[in-house]
Amino acid sequence: MKEESPIRCRQCGVCCHVDMIAYITENDMRRWEKEQRLDIISHVRGTEIQWFGDIILTGNGIHIQSCTFLNYDGNVFFCDIYETRPQVCRDYMPGSSALCPLYKGHG
Repeated sequence: MKEESPIRCRQCGVCCHVDMIAYITENDMRRWEKEQRLDIISHVRGTEIQWFGDIILTGNGIHIQSCTFLNYDGNVFFCDIYETRPQVCRDYMPGSSALCPLYKGHG
C-alpha cells in the first residue's frame, strides 16, 4: 500500500509543468488500452519528444512546458486524467522534490 504524503498538495500545478509522456511505463499503456482511453494513447503515440537539456520539444519543434492533461479552473490546477494518471504521477508525493514549492530540502 502506497504511503500518503504528510504534506497537503496546494494544486499549484508546478510538478505537472513537464510532459508526462516522457515518463509513462508499459503498464500505463496497457491500462489505457484496457480502458480504451484513445485520447491518452493518441497523444502518447502521436508525440515524438526530444530532450535538449532542460527543454522538451516535440518532433515538430513545439516547446512542451506542461502536461497536456493539466487544466486550471481559475483557482487551482487539476488533472483531466487523474483517475488513470501515469504511475509516475501516482507515486509523486507533495514536497518530495525541488520541483515542488513545498520542498524543504535536506538537512
